[in-house]
Amino acid sequence: KRRDIPLLGIRYPFWVGGMPDTGSAVKLGLQRWDKVLMVDSVATPYFSDVVKALQKKKNQIANIVVQRGSTQFNSTWNLDSNGLVPGMSFIGKFESLDSIGVLKYEVKKYGLLSALPAGVKLAIDKLKWYIDQFKLILSPETEAYKGVGGFKAMGSVFSGDGWDWEHFWTITAFFSIVLAFMNLLPIPALDGGHVLFTLGEMITGRKPSDKFLEYAQIVGMVLLLALMLYANGNDWFGWGRGK
Repeated sequence: KRRDIPLLGIRYPFWVGGMPDTGSAVKLGLQRWDKVLMVDSVATPYFSDVVKALQKKKNQIANIVVQRGSTQFNSTWNLDSNGLVPGMSFIGKFESLDSIGVLKYEVKKYGLLSALPAGVKLAIDKLKWYIDQFKLILSPETEAYKGVGGFKAMGSVFSGDGWDWEHFWTITAFFSIVLAFMNLLPIPALDGGHVLFTLGEMITGRKPSDKFLEYAQIVGMVLLLALMLYANGNDWFGWGRGK
């Protein structure tokens, strides 16, 4: 059982997974594998687009364009306080997407000798993937920074049913890489800040005064504490998410 859910993943449409047998949702007449194309005349080709659009219509009515096979039709959804149709589920498992040919889901088993080069390749691919994720987090256009969290988010990543060693070591390695990248930030009190001062000394030929370095360390510590406060506040109060 895998619980390794990355920040980046395959984008796929919003497919209806199922509807309750009772309640107002039955009147919508939706079926499994119905695909959402538009929400209130706005194209929503991907699952994330649909969710984002529905979140803006909490406790309201949304006009949806749905595709079933080669046929398109309109559907009116009465959304609840979560921006959802009560009882509706959606298709989100790779195994299900494999069944209709959207992607190919394959489980490959390795022996002892074949696992070593495969592990090296996986480590390199993961590192490249993490670097791409950091680029997205630092880009204001993606708004990925709104998902930054602290201790609560870290704990939730490790939680789940059962124990998965691969998941545990993957997340542990990810946190280690996150801290390594953060250590390179040009903030006093971090190695990146010390490198910045060293480069300045090499260029100017003058060593900063001890008083200046002392104040710089204080400023750096204040910035780090502010970042920790923001991350943990985002966990509990959703500061960066507009809650």
